[in-house]
Amino acid sequence: MYDIVQNLHSYWAYLVLTVLTVAVVNSIIKALGDREYKALDFRISLFTLIVSHIQLLIGLVLYIVSPRLSMFSELGMGGVMKNALLRLYLVEHPLVNIIAIVLITMGYSKHKKKLVSKSKFNTVAIFYLFALILLLSRIPWDVWMA
Repeated sequence: MYDIVQNLHSYWAYLVLTVLTVAVVNSIIKALGDREYKALDFRISLFTLIVSHIQLLIGLVLYIVSPRLSMFSELGMGGVMKNALLRLYLVEHPLVNIIAIVLITMGYSKHKKKLVSKSKFNTVAIFYLFALILLLSRIPWDVWMA
């Protein structure tokens, strides 16, 4: 079961990064061009929110079924924190990515309350861009691209 969930989590990440990048680029271009906020822009933001939350759920399941989780009881928190790979998988990756999903959720919620198109685009661009940067910073690239 672990391998199936891990593969799903890895492949779904491509979708998350693609959709999130599209949402950021769309918002930046339209904010700079003083474009009107339309239904397609709303759908892009909403789809990004949905896809990222699904990734979070898959990640939580992966975390629970991970054989690495037992390292907390074997090594203790200090032992996990001393090992860079275990720290990445058990602490940094989950924590930073949850923060990124929170930023996406906040950006989506805040942009809905804005009345002016430019401020809607700016809100999505800022929150989603920070989320994208956080996500990219904690991907285990050596394993993911192999």
